Amino acid sequence: MPSGFFAILDDIAALMDDVAVNAKLATKKTAGILGDDLAVNAEKSTGFVSSREIPVLWAITKGSFINKLIIVPVTLLLNVFLPTAIIVVLILGGFYLAFEGLEKIVEYFFHKKQPETQDSIEVVKPDAELEKIKIKSAITTDFILSVEIVIIALSTVLDKNLSVQILTVSVVSIIATVGVYGIVALVVRMDDIGYKLIEKSKSKGFLNAFGLFLVKALPIVIKTFSVVGTIALLLVSGGIFAHNIEYLHHILLEWPDILKEFTFGIIGGIFALIVITIIKKMFSHFKKTY
Repeated sequence: MPSGFFAILDDIAALMDDVAVNAKLATKKTAGILGDDLAVNAEKSTGFVSSREIPVLWAITKGSFINKLIIVPVTLLLNVFLPTAIIVVLILGGFYLAFEGLEKIVEYFFHKKQPETQDSIEVVKPDAELEKIKIKSAITTDFILSVEIVIIALSTVLDKNLSVQILTVSVVSIIATVGVYGIVALVVRMDDIGYKLIEKSKSKGFLNAFGLFLVKALPIVIKTFSVVGTIALLLVSGGIFAHNIEYLHHILLEWPDILKEFTFGIIGGIFALIVITIIKKMFSHFKKTY
């Protein structure tokens, strides 16, 4: 009996060793998408009043965990019973990310806010409603990025048994969520950390200088994340198209991968923007008619 118990422990230890090795490999493979995930989510988690930053980030983090609780088992089941569906989901998600990225560019260049006049009264949504909209948008984007992360992680252990696949993908999902949103939390609280350092140093010495640096750097970091996040959306979407649409494997071969994926992302975004604009106009016409 004791020998059987220790044999089980040996099996568990061997399994966990295998999972640790494969999780490390999978995390390396997903490093690029995790970097894009960080940029996108940092951009989406900023722009709130200081007192709401952490509650909003926590709401997005919980949404991210729920996303992965849905994505991991569904992806594993699809991989067994309907692997083609994973490609379809990825491509549809790629169009959504491309649309989001291109929409930001279009808004920046063509829909800049005009100064308000007395003749034009704009209906402004309450802060709570805007907060809910941004949280929902962030969680939706996280869902698409999480699908990509889970599928890449799964691709590293396709030759392993189901137990290793489940544990590896689950570990990578947890690391991705905790790591990304932990870093985002530090970023959005940079100014608070800076003010505390200034207060503690009594406005003197290295701590004071570092605190001032953190406070002044935050707006620059947020603007940087906004730009990088937009580019990341297009790169991720372009990467999805490049790796999962057979025709795209054989064109622009002489181009660097990053430029090729960015181009595919832009084209996918234009296509998605046109389709969504047409659908919105048709829906608006339908509502007016009926």
